[in-house]
Amino acid sequence: MLLTYDIERREKAKWIRSEYRLSAHNVDNWVIFCRETMLVFLEVCSVKIGGPNKTAEIDESMFGRRKYHRGHPIKGQWVFGGVEREFGETFLVPVPDRTSDTLMVTIRDWIEPGTMVISDSWAAYRNLGAQVYTRHTVNHSIQFVDPSTGAHTNTIETVAFR
Repeated sequence: MLLTYDIERREKAKWIRSEYRLSAHNVDNWVIFCRETMLVFLEVCSVKIGGPNKTAEIDESMFGRRKYHRGHPIKGQWVFGGVEREFGETFLVPVPDRTSDTLMVTIRDWIEPGTMVISDSWAAYRNLGAQVYTRHTVNHSIQFVDPSTGAHTNTIETVAFR
């Protein structure tokens, strides 16, 4: 348990190896196990959201590490999530990429038909309105709340990906 705690606190691997007298291989394997366990936990605790007269916000994010804690992530896992505004139900699922094909299948799997879906302007969501959903967007390069519709993705940005 202490080893897992130190890994989650992002202690240096060299210190962990020395403190617990473990090989680099054993520490690396435990880190991988912890990450995989967290992904399984997220999938098991996730629930299908939405339905008629309900609103859901969706977003995708890359979870990874940065080399020397700088720059863009060099390794990682795409995670797609949604939150239902009315009851706060959420889902987070790992996805292989953020292409339209991948995200549309994931949306159909995790969001009930008839849901008002709010997303950013990512091109992969373009066909969402042609499905069984109503869609509102917010263009983050212009504003964080659409002044005409009040649409925003602040809930999913703060609840699921922080």
